[in-house]
Amino acid sequence: MSASEKILVAMSGGVDSSVAALVLKRAGLDVSGAYMKNWINEDNVIGDCPWQQDIEDARAVAEQIGIPFRVVNLMEEYRGRVVAYLLDGYKNGITPNPDVMCNREIKFGVFLAWAREHGFDAVATGHYARRVEHADGSCSIIEGADKNKDQTYFLAMLGQEQARAARFPIGGLPKPELRRIAAEAGLATAAKKDSQGICFIGQVRMQDFLRQYVPDEPGPVVRAGDGRVLGAHRGLHYYTIGQRKGIGIPSNTDFKNYVVVGKRAEDRALLVAFDGPEAPGLFTSEVRVHSLSWVEKPVAGSRWIEGRVRYRDPRVALEFIPDEENGAGEGGGGSATIRFREPQRALAPGQILALYDGERLLGGGVYV
Repeated sequence: MSASEKILVAMSGGVDSSVAALVLKRAGLDVSGAYMKNWINEDNVIGDCPWQQDIEDARAVAEQIGIPFRVVNLMEEYRGRVVAYLLDGYKNGITPNPDVMCNREIKFGVFLAWAREHGFDAVATGHYARRVEHADGSCSIIEGADKNKDQTYFLAMLGQEQARAARFPIGGLPKPELRRIAAEAGLATAAKKDSQGICFIGQVRMQDFLRQYVPDEPGPVVRAGDGRVLGAHRGLHYYTIGQRKGIGIPSNTDFKNYVVVGKRAEDRALLVAFDGPEAPGLFTSEVRVHSLSWVEKPVAGSRWIEGRVRYRDPRVALEFIPDEENGAGEGGGGSATIRFREPQRALAPGQILALYDGERLLGGGVYV
């Protein structure tokens, strides 16, 4: 980071972004804070949407550390780029990832554009990730030092221009150290719990959110092995591959439970099987991905790399086999076949596969 650059910190009202702002301020940089106002629960979705409290907390921290603070209204863009993507995905029977798209389309999309229009050089966030600058001006994104908190998975769909404009001030800190810094500085958010909700919507259960916007379309619950109808469901959008809870079908077999293994669009059937390696469609050694996006240069030609099949899962070895037309560059596009060294469980269409070379994030793609 250059001492002359102006940095706008995306302050969510949580402790991570609060300490990110504090670290930059203590480094003597020109720092301002901003809260992205993306959602205020106008439709009365069941759940806690604490945007007003989050703004108050973010503003209190900004005042404590002595930086300017503002609220940036991105509600229209958020509805158009994240909420619409989320709802369209579930309507079409896939499982979208709003947190990944929020980073690409909002934080390092329209928010970054707003920051640049207002004289800022970069946007900082509270992600547990690290950024490395190279002599040629390019940047790499590296896993956070705290492996239990690493969030590079959620940055997998960023491009190089976004990486160059991103700053991750807390990426080298373990979470306990971050909490200690916040407490010693007396920050208003020092003891605040981490948010677990949908990106910038809050503590809203996904089922409650979907119930508000996607009409129920009931169908049968079918056992995948023999086609037997076991019951009925309210709508395929309430379920995802690998789901074990909330299916509503008792197994009637000791030590065995049903798991979702597929969805059949033609008759809206929810396919289930007993959870285990033999469950049809639950484990896969090969999968297709599309909409490839690259943090740096695209992977050219077939090669063995690593991937994180979902957040919190460890990196696993895979063979990346790009299609011949896979020359779309960093901005997205192209597709590939992925062959895993070991079979992977419950890869849901619409979810994200993050690609790595060791700790270095290469990019990501969307499961077909």
